[in-house]
Amino acid sequence: MKKTWTSLFLFLVPLAIWSQGPNTPIPVSDKVKIGVLDNGLKYYLRQNPKPENKVELRLVVNAGSILEDERQLGLAHFLEHMAFNGTKSFAKNDIVSFLQSIGVEFGADLNAYTSFDETVYILPIPLQNPDNLDKGFQVLKEMGFDMLLDSQEIDKERGVVLEELRLSLSAERRILEKTLADELYGSKYVERLPIGTKEVLENFTYEDLRRFYKTWYRPDLMAVIAVGDVDVATLEEKVTSFFGDIPAAENPVDRPVFDVPNHEDTKIAIATDKEAQQMLVQVLYKDKADAKPQTTYMDYRDSMIDNLFSAMISNRLGELANSDNPPFLYGISEYSGTYARTKNAYRSIAITTPEKASYSLNALLIENERVRKFGFLSSELSRAKQDMLTMYEKSYNERDKKNSSQVLGEYIRNFLEQEPIPGIEWEYQFAQAVLPSISLKEVNSRVERFLHKDNMVVVLRGPENEATKNITDNSLAAVVSSVDNQTIESYAEEAIQENLIESLPKGSSISSKAYMEDIDTHHIVLSNGIEVYYKQTDFQNDNIVVSAYSPGGTSMYALDSFLASDLATPYLAQAGYGGLSVSDMEKFMSGKTASFQSRIGTYQEGGSGSATNKDLETLFELIYVHFTSLNKNEAVFNALLNNLKAYYPSLLSNPQTFFQVAVSDKQNEGNERYTGFPSAEDFEAVNYDLAHSLRRSRFADANDFTFFFVGNFNPENLESLAQKYLGALPVMDSKETYQVSDFRIADAYELFEVKKGKDPKSYVNLTWREEMPYNGKTEMHIDALGELLSIKLIEKLREEESGVYGVGASGSMSQIPYGNLSFRIAFPCGPENVDSLIKFTLEQIDAIKSGKVLEEDLNKIKESYLVNYRESLKKDGFWISYLTDSFKYKKDWSRVLHYEKKVSNITIEDLVQAANNFLDEKYFLAILNPEN
Repeated sequence: MKKTWTSLFLFLVPLAIWSQGPNTPIPVSDKVKIGVLDNGLKYYLRQNPKPENKVELRLVVNAGSILEDERQLGLAHFLEHMAFNGTKSFAKNDIVSFLQSIGVEFGADLNAYTSFDETVYILPIPLQNPDNLDKGFQVLKEMGFDMLLDSQEIDKERGVVLEELRLSLSAERRILEKTLADELYGSKYVERLPIGTKEVLENFTYEDLRRFYKTWYRPDLMAVIAVGDVDVATLEEKVTSFFGDIPAAENPVDRPVFDVPNHEDTKIAIATDKEAQQMLVQVLYKDKADAKPQTTYMDYRDSMIDNLFSAMISNRLGELANSDNPPFLYGISEYSGTYARTKNAYRSIAITTPEKASYSLNALLIENERVRKFGFLSSELSRAKQDMLTMYEKSYNERDKKNSSQVLGEYIRNFLEQEPIPGIEWEYQFAQAVLPSISLKEVNSRVERFLHKDNMVVVLRGPENEATKNITDNSLAAVVSSVDNQTIESYAEEAIQENLIESLPKGSSISSKAYMEDIDTHHIVLSNGIEVYYKQTDFQNDNIVVSAYSPGGTSMYALDSFLASDLATPYLAQAGYGGLSVSDMEKFMSGKTASFQSRIGTYQEGGSGSATNKDLETLFELIYVHFTSLNKNEAVFNALLNNLKAYYPSLLSNPQTFFQVAVSDKQNEGNERYTGFPSAEDFEAVNYDLAHSLRRSRFADANDFTFFFVGNFNPENLESLAQKYLGALPVMDSKETYQVSDFRIADAYELFEVKKGKDPKSYVNLTWREEMPYNGKTEMHIDALGELLSIKLIEKLREEESGVYGVGASGSMSQIPYGNLSFRIAFPCGPENVDSLIKFTLEQIDAIKSGKVLEEDLNKIKESYLVNYRESLKKDGFWISYLTDSFKYKKDWSRVLHYEKKVSNITIEDLVQAANNFLDEKYFLAILNPEN
């Protein structure tokens, strides 16, 4: 039987791919060099030109919380913290200070993470100074092998990690701790959450931490990954010189692998909490066999079948969610890994409302059973194959334009989990050859492996309220057993229209052209008045992005119309466009790479999207139907609104959400156009007809819309499509602008305290506001002041006081609806530390006001600005925002050319003056404290 299958298989697949048969090992890409030092340390090296003058370094340690003993709970993660608190050559904070000095931001760029099975250190190293490469490797090496683990620094860091533990105290964590016991039944993973326990973190000995470091941080459990704008020979020389002389571990302890035992029954895991926001229902079918790495052609093909199955069942669940009788808000099914490396699982998940929890569970089970009984349709498989091949094609087309940070993820997974790394060239070729050979019968047969009553877990997580109090293990078990007795019909689908646009009016010619040479941007005006700006780039090989802008938005609505429609406006698209429902549009777009989303804001309407060149015309078609053909389907809209009405109240159970809403309510007292958090009465008052009519009116006149295109396209083709489709949009002889309300948030000191939640954690938010004309120089100075205060507050509140895990400050200016400056400082902390940390914060502000600013701190900010600027210049996303903002805010189009000079001109005096001018005594101080 096996021999017959293999013969058939080889017949169906081109010999160029299968010359050695399905058991041929998956190759390793020749783009990456893999080696092992004598001490056992593995390395992955690749030269990658994007972004220029930068290398991404990773130290991957095959050790996480699963390896902790009872005295070490949380110490794998604690050790990760200590890597930044002193090594042989870097005193406390010197690593962070050095990296900031070369433009690397702590937290945003420089980071690390610890999970159950691994710890990964993340170092992006800009190379404007070539010496940075050596320094980067030195930091990586000393993190791995030369941490000082000074007793005094360990005790200081306890406070920081305990604050991180405090942050994790939440409904989500309490629920996870309850359900994990069933999801990973009988496994050590249940007892090894990476954050650890308060008792251990407060009381572990220095030796407990050092013992973990000595036992598990060793070369044979590590990999160094270096990908960036450096030749491989140089990278290899650095790895050898910095890591080669580290001795191999003597008598190393075996690195154990922990399994997840099978169970013969179906587990029911119910966890509700009064502070939980979201109701989630999950059915988990864990594989009986342990997960095995993909090593052969057949393994890779099998994974493609798994992915096709997952895509098709998820599409069906999405169709249900978008129907006029949706059993849930969102649904997905997939075959993938679990928290444990050794166990894979098939899972079906639904986000729903508390009232529909059991109904949603039944819907998930029924859809899985429908596939078991009737299978998928050939049309479904055809679309799933098209989508998969399109995904491979897009990745292949951009193979030489990926950022290094996007490239190295698969090398981390290869080291830790033996994920194959054949390279996109091989994967695309393999997909082209193999996808046609995958039959509907093969995909349908997967359901028998995926679905089983043993090793099955039903999980319900959500709010504790009247709707969930009567849900029990028995009631959910009854839902599971009832599936066998329900009548299930086969899935059917109707043919959808072949064309997105039935009849396109005559387009418009180009009436004028202009070229802005300094920023290499073209400007055309169509004879119907629509303006188009476009910039051709080569940052990607096959990608075009679009943005559309028109002033006005909901500010143009009369007050009563606004209040009756505002809640409906974001959800009008649920009816679909161009006569196609949301689900039918997804089917229509199968195999195409184009998208466009239109939106209405308070002061503008517009949209954004993207496409590849082969689907650029489809993008223009989408733009056209978004302007002209919003469907109207009251049944679908009402079904969604009823679900949202039941879903929204639980959101306020979360203390942080409740706090944000309360602050917003307080600051908007007296604002007649402020709608706030929707109540049940607000949902009842929604006028769908009015909302639909108003939305159509905002897009009925394209005369004051301006479009922006950036990407790697043919200009002649773009202009032709613009004339054909944008030129056909309806226009009127009118120009509008947004309406400005008289309401202003008070510029005065106010203390506003909110009490919510049972966990011992608080949140502090200080906000300054100033109405003033927009000024680009002031904006840069206030932003830099935010960066400076972030540095100083991290040093004071986190490193010196151990009072916070994270703290941030930011300043910005806006022009719409009026010139406005805002500055914000925010941090979470313990309730007992609120007053002292606010005091320290204000002292840091006063120190800056008095001129106590270090030149080295200003230089860190400048270098970070310049590093981000140089990278941004090579990104389509930067330019689409730049062009849009230049037009929208009437800014100097060529200002980008002077950015480096503006940065270099920032002085300490500028920041001191900004602090004195804007950080006065009139600020809004909002504090969230627990109820007790």
